[in-house]
Amino acid sequence: MRRGGPAPRSVCAAEMCPAARIRIRGVLGGGPAVRGRRGWRCSCVLRSDPGPQLRWRRGTFNAPSGRRSGAAAATPESMGPADLAQKISVSSETPRGNERNGSGSALAGAERAPPFSWRQKCAAYVLALRPWSFSASLTPVALGSALAYRAEGALDPGLLVGSAVTVLAVHGAGNLVNTYYDFSKGIDHKKSDDRTLVDQILEPQDVVRFGVFLYTVGCICAAGLYAVSTLKLEHLALVYFGGLSSSFLYTGGIGFKYVALGDVVILITFGPLAVMFAHAVQVGYLSVSPLLYAIPLALSTEAILHSNNTRDMESDQQAGIVTLAILIGPAFSYVLYTVLLFLPYLIFCVLATRYTISMALPLLTIPMAFSLERQFRSQNFNKIPQRTAKLNLLLGLFYVFGITLAPAGALPKL
Repeated sequence: MRRGGPAPRSVCAAEMCPAARIRIRGVLGGGPAVRGRRGWRCSCVLRSDPGPQLRWRRGTFNAPSGRRSGAAAATPESMGPADLAQKISVSSETPRGNERNGSGSALAGAERAPPFSWRQKCAAYVLALRPWSFSASLTPVALGSALAYRAEGALDPGLLVGSAVTVLAVHGAGNLVNTYYDFSKGIDHKKSDDRTLVDQILEPQDVVRFGVFLYTVGCICAAGLYAVSTLKLEHLALVYFGGLSSSFLYTGGIGFKYVALGDVVILITFGPLAVMFAHAVQVGYLSVSPLLYAIPLALSTEAILHSNNTRDMESDQQAGIVTLAILIGPAFSYVLYTVLLFLPYLIFCVLATRYTISMALPLLTIPMAFSLERQFRSQNFNKIPQRTAKLNLLLGLFYVFGITLAPAGALPKL
């Protein structure tokens, strides 16, 4: 056919495409192929609809842009419907601009999402750290330091800051490990709190590099603490690497989270272990008493994890993992959450009535605990882990204030 001749009749691109059921700009059916200044296109395609676009895979024309892809490429006039069907691919461009039909690589010519700015990436790094959960590591450090101050009568601010940075680095790295393995196992989804990998804002290797960096920062800070503290190296290494291993093995390696043992790991790591670490760095020796005082705070920290696991029960079951919330079911999950919320207040009441009234300060947060209990009972899990973390922070701060204000010798074993 001559290049200047009339446009040939052809089958609609929707019928030529191997995925014949895909809507092409909202229209299915046959129509004549017409030639415009942007190249050949099917006349049945509605230009006003923001749906998929047609692209030549190896042909001369690109339907939206009309750019030539090669001098030796065949022209549409010389192709029959069967040949033309092999040259066309369909890329589904949704209003979001991020979702594509098919497997991605199989749809050649599909447009990629625009690259994210450095501000969006920085925000994604912060989101992947889950900073709302850092109260679980800051309050144990503050509690251990307060216990050391009450026992020794002195406190080194430098050791306090060093302990906080060390524990925060390990905690943040553990959260990144959690993000990476939850994504790789298909647990994270569009409704998850952390969607940095799901939305492709960050690549998995970015999360891995950041996690390695934070673990390195934690090790450097631990080495600095050893240099300025009187604590023996073997004692510091035992506590520090015990916490580091727990933060990694929670989802990495063995993956305690996926076999219903994550609650035990969190209960030990972000309770007695972190409190003992901060206390030992200050006083220079290991002691059992910080383990006992860490129990109320450990229970409150476990409530954060349990509320998160209860909220994610359905998605966790679909992913094939097992958590404590799945094992005991919704009814007993509510009972456990209530115990984790209110048992610390019972301990504070005993300490306040038998030893010193300053230990009643954490009771000021009990209205927030009742509010969380009502929300959990109504199965409204929206933001409940974040709200539980806020309660954990306030309860821990009042607990620290209560110990600091207690008269010398008023508390047992201090």
